[in-house]
Amino acid sequence: MSAAVTFATMRRILAQLRHDHRTLALLIAVPALLMILLRYVFDQPMVFDRIGPMLLGLFPFIVMFVVTSVATLRERTSGTLERLMTMPLGKLDLLLGYALAFGLVALVQVGVVLVISLTWLGLDLNGSLGSLVLVSLLDALLGMSLGLFASAFARTEFQAVQFMPAFVLPQTLLCGLIIPRDDMASWLSAVSDVLPLSYAVEGMQEISGSSGFTATLALDVAVIAAFTLVALVLGAVTLRRRTP
Repeated sequence: MSAAVTFATMRRILAQLRHDHRTLALLIAVPALLMILLRYVFDQPMVFDRIGPMLLGLFPFIVMFVVTSVATLRERTSGTLERLMTMPLGKLDLLLGYALAFGLVALVQVGVVLVISLTWLGLDLNGSLGSLVLVSLLDALLGMSLGLFASAFARTEFQAVQFMPAFVLPQTLLCGLIIPRDDMASWLSAVSDVLPLSYAVEGMQEISGSSGFTATLALDVAVIAAFTLVALVLGAVTLRRRTP
């Protein structure tokens, strides 16, 4: 692994994104538009104050998963990845380059959504803004790392998108957003305990309900970060040079 190669990969991906206006719109504008839509769907400030923080973690997670899984697969099917792998570029260099590039985009994404939510939409936040930014950014990076991992099992961009129900939908249903996890059937609650999005939503709930950095929030941050790192390592192990 080489830091110079990793940063070169990051710059290459950022340059590609800068010229891909549709992808940038999907990454930055769509989560903000979804927050605006949900604010007026509920049209009740108290309900939005309760649901809003959880959505701040959910929307970036979903968008980053879709974009990164498709982008990585496109690199492989176009032959770009195979040409890059003939150079002194390790798999981990490539994935870390992706992580850094999309991490910077995620920071912009989260910043735009937070500014709109806290000003225009009037989201009332009890917890620390810094904690909210941290958890939102980790949620976006989690979606990115799972997207990189899922792309290894797809042969076409359509298949990459099809993985979203398998990776994202079960977590969305069981994360506690629709119904508290303690109110689920015991076996479903046990399943939710090993899904990373459950800790993302729990972290947002902690931020919205407490002004301090609680022990529960610290555990949630550690679990999300651990899942992100594991997904990146698995992505490096399963990464193929090209799609057969």
